[in-house]
Amino acid sequence: MSQAQRIVLVDDDPDLLRLVGMRLGAAGYEVEALTSAEAALNAMAARRADLLLTDWRLPGMNGLELFDEVRRRYPALPVILLTAHGTVPDAVEAVSRGVFGYLVKPFDGKALLGKVAQGLALAGNAAHDTVDGDAWRAQLISRSPAMEELLAEARMVAATGASVLLRGESGSGKEVLARAIHLASARAARPFVAVNCGAIPENLLESELFGHERGAFTGASARQIGLVVQADGGTLFLDEIGDMPLALQVKLLRLLQEREVRPVGAGKSVPVDVRVISATHRDLDALIRDGQFREDLFYRLNVVSLALPALVERREDIPLLALHFLRQVTARYRKRIGGFAPEALAFLAAARWPGNIRQLANVVEQCCVLTTGPLVTLAQVQKAVASESSDIPTLAEARRQFERDYLERLLRLTGGNVSDAARLADRNRTEFYRLLQKHELSPATFKAD
Repeated sequence: MSQAQRIVLVDDDPDLLRLVGMRLGAAGYEVEALTSAEAALNAMAARRADLLLTDWRLPGMNGLELFDEVRRRYPALPVILLTAHGTVPDAVEAVSRGVFGYLVKPFDGKALLGKVAQGLALAGNAAHDTVDGDAWRAQLISRSPAMEELLAEARMVAATGASVLLRGESGSGKEVLARAIHLASARAARPFVAVNCGAIPENLLESELFGHERGAFTGASARQIGLVVQADGGTLFLDEIGDMPLALQVKLLRLLQEREVRPVGAGKSVPVDVRVISATHRDLDALIRDGQFREDLFYRLNVVSLALPALVERREDIPLLALHFLRQVTARYRKRIGGFAPEALAFLAAARWPGNIRQLANVVEQCCVLTTGPLVTLAQVQKAVASESSDIPTLAEARRQFERDYLERLLRLTGGNVSDAARLADRNRTEFYRLLQKHELSPATFKAD
């Protein structure tokens, strides 16, 4: 379905604003008419524009200053200046700085439409359509050039059956991208099964992934179909793959090589057809060097590698994401909030966001819960960001920290005696040594003098 190209029109003359807006609207364009540069920047932050048409003389920030700010935020957006005869030399100079073109007042409608069409065509937006096939990326809210390039690569990868490794900081949207790749693939009608390898206890992960037969171990009172088999015909997403135990890495490698799995306690293997997408925020190369990750498995998983940028590397997306989350939570809580105050949106765009998109979503939800007025204010945003401590770990990080603290406590208690510590932990010596190696703990450090 075709979507009208969107033009932001800025002029402090209400008569000219209305006349030009009518001409552009009659030509099939969607027009947002505004009277100041500041309002235009807010509008473009809230929703993507295809072209900016602005008067040179404006109250506050003038048209050329507006162009400079737009060029910084949206480098590919074409800008056309409306100028009086007295500022033509300035307009010519502005074109040399990157302004697409200018129109001298008064101008006729044909010249206006011709210049606008040229600007849109040059920017590659002459056929700016939202095609049916774009539904796959609907949850990836972005206008960032870096993200657009990444999504173009993801779309090409989706058409193949290749394994994909997604890299990026925690909270940067790796699972959302994995789902998008699944939806863009021929497997879209089949299941998408996500597994967080760092959140499931090690002694349960194997049976969760591969399933088990009744009586396979203590407590296995019924047969369980594993998540791999549940994903048959579709996509298996293995998040935090760097936390997968070495013993299970061998079984995952066998799955990728032989396309079959053997449930715990089963006498034969089960054939499966899954596409594996894995993700990590850890340095797998370092884990391989330390013997904590199999190199042969790495090459099987890393057929194609895609790196998600951190949120601070795509700041132009922060207002879009904030408004997207606000629409979601206001619908969920049935609240009537029109948006963010301009200064609140500017504060969000400039914040650090160590927790990336996940942290932004939490901040927006907190603001929605506590807002009683029609807009989220700057004070409310500042309070929510301050309360979102960057020190709060993910579940996987908390589990790793607990495990290390527990091991240190055992070693202190036993004076570095591995046999005694393993017995207290109800683990054999081999497994206990593996845990010590995982956390880089040396028993000798804890031995009594």
